[in-house]
Amino acid sequence: MGDNRNMILAVVLSAIVLLGWQYFIAGPQLEKARIAQEARQAEQAAQQPPATGTDPAGSPSTVAPGGAAGGRATFATRAEAIAATPRVPIDTPELFGTVNLKGGRIDDVSLKGYRVSVDRDSANVTLLSPAGTADAYFAEFGFVAAAGDTTPVPNAETVWTAPAGATLTPQTPLVLTYDNGQGLVFQRTLSVDEHAMFTVRDEVRNTGSGAATLYPYGFVMRHGTPQTSGNYILHEGLIGVLGEEGLQEVHYSDLAEEGALKPPAVKDGWLGITDKYWATALIPAGEAGFQPRFLHTRAGAMDAYQADYLRDPLVVAAGQSAATDTRLFAGAKQVKRIDAYEAELGIRNFDLMIDWGWFYFLTKPMFYLIDTLFMLVGNFGVAILAVTVIIKGLFFPLANKSYVSMSNMKKIQPEMLELRERFKDDKMKQQQAMMELYKREKINPLAGCLPILVQIPVFFALYKVLFVTIEMRHAPFFGWIHDLSAPDPTSLFNLFGLIPWDPPHILMIGVWPIIMGITMFVQMKLNPTPPDPAQAAVFTWMPLIFTFMLASFPAGLVIYWAWNNTLSVAQQSFIMHRQGVKIELWDNIKSTFSRKKPASG
Repeated sequence: MGDNRNMILAVVLSAIVLLGWQYFIAGPQLEKARIAQEARQAEQAAQQPPATGTDPAGSPSTVAPGGAAGGRATFATRAEAIAATPRVPIDTPELFGTVNLKGGRIDDVSLKGYRVSVDRDSANVTLLSPAGTADAYFAEFGFVAAAGDTTPVPNAETVWTAPAGATLTPQTPLVLTYDNGQGLVFQRTLSVDEHAMFTVRDEVRNTGSGAATLYPYGFVMRHGTPQTSGNYILHEGLIGVLGEEGLQEVHYSDLAEEGALKPPAVKDGWLGITDKYWATALIPAGEAGFQPRFLHTRAGAMDAYQADYLRDPLVVAAGQSAATDTRLFAGAKQVKRIDAYEAELGIRNFDLMIDWGWFYFLTKPMFYLIDTLFMLVGNFGVAILAVTVIIKGLFFPLANKSYVSMSNMKKIQPEMLELRERFKDDKMKQQQAMMELYKREKINPLAGCLPILVQIPVFFALYKVLFVTIEMRHAPFFGWIHDLSAPDPTSLFNLFGLIPWDPPHILMIGVWPIIMGITMFVQMKLNPTPPDPAQAAVFTWMPLIFTFMLASFPAGLVIYWAWNNTLSVAQQSFIMHRQGVKIELWDNIKSTFSRKKPASG
């Protein structure tokens, strides 16, 4: 219909932009990232991983490694690296691993509740790994002496002493000791809660005759550039909330280009490294300020990324002791647990660890609604269906008004066609006559846009929830959908698995995308075919375009869209029937597939 031309054009252009972005930008970027990651892994076999030390300014840093014989070095396996140094086990309800007594590092952490794949027999997710492995990722704490002071202080090479048979559990903290032999005795107490928060308390006792000035530091470091999702709606990389500076998000590529980013010193906040579902974060505790920094170093083909802090000086008078406290989060980004840490520990904006995006005021409530329903029904897919019904109910008055207006417009379609024919050579008069007709019949020609406009923010919020929250990871629905956060794994082009062939990405059109396309097609065919051939073609092809476009989206989102279309068809049919408007669904579908008879000459 002519008066909806701009709206239709906007919808079509949006679809084209989304489709183009998905297949010509996002797809190639993901493939490029995959290829680059494989190349890096091959190159890393010939490189020695970076070691840690201190830079001339006295803050924790990385230094270039020395070459191995022949200019090549090999990585140790994770098991070999763990066996190479003395360790103390970690065992909590959610984590297992070890503390490295060399350096007092937390460099071996795996997650009990999460598997690498939906296969229950697959390996547990590994978060932290020791230096010397191909994917080293660890946290370290220590001290830097004042400039010119050569007093030995704990660093990466320090071997701490632990009680025999010790194990770090929520009930049994681990106490490490180190005596530098020059009047300073260091005691490190590591505690862990039942989830994923470590507490590191470093106490210094000065038995010498003079005061000692020490600068506590901490960092999390990752060797190698990890493969990210490559999606613009999610941040993966270095992150922090630093006092009044607020949220800091640093991409790996940007840090590699900049080399180092040094925000102003702050009194509170946190910083670390985040993946899609997991993160490590340092949270300096107490009133002492700290200097945060994000750092990139490179040796050969090996990149190292680091988030670190250097605290204000700790002055320990002779015969006295002093202490500094830091927390380390190392685990899964569970929404309720992250929120609880923020509230219970007073961590500034810790909820920003999860990338809710600019529309967090929609996204976060959407998650909590789905999660609440999940607690009732026990299935996230069913919860999404229930949320769709709730949203339909909330917006029923708006949708009802829209569908009534569309039904009334259908009633006056003969008059509209007559006006178009009468003023076919004068578009201005045609539009004026149309507007008078709408005014007389009390019809809003743009009413049909309202359900679409309402659906857009809901669609985006649900997409964000499915994409970023770990609660949706590996959440099953029914049948072949074992992960609502992943695309439908079936494909029409191998007959849904009957043909032993893996189609290319663009041809992975699963069962649910097809159902979604059919329901969208049926919804559009509730209305008569537009007289304008161009508009008719748009309505005909749009369901097919969206089928291909949404095939690579999370299955939960496609299920939502299909169910939403089904409810819309039922709702619109009911309203049309109540308004006395003939439902020409089957006639419209038949006309779409029937051949038009050529005009006789």
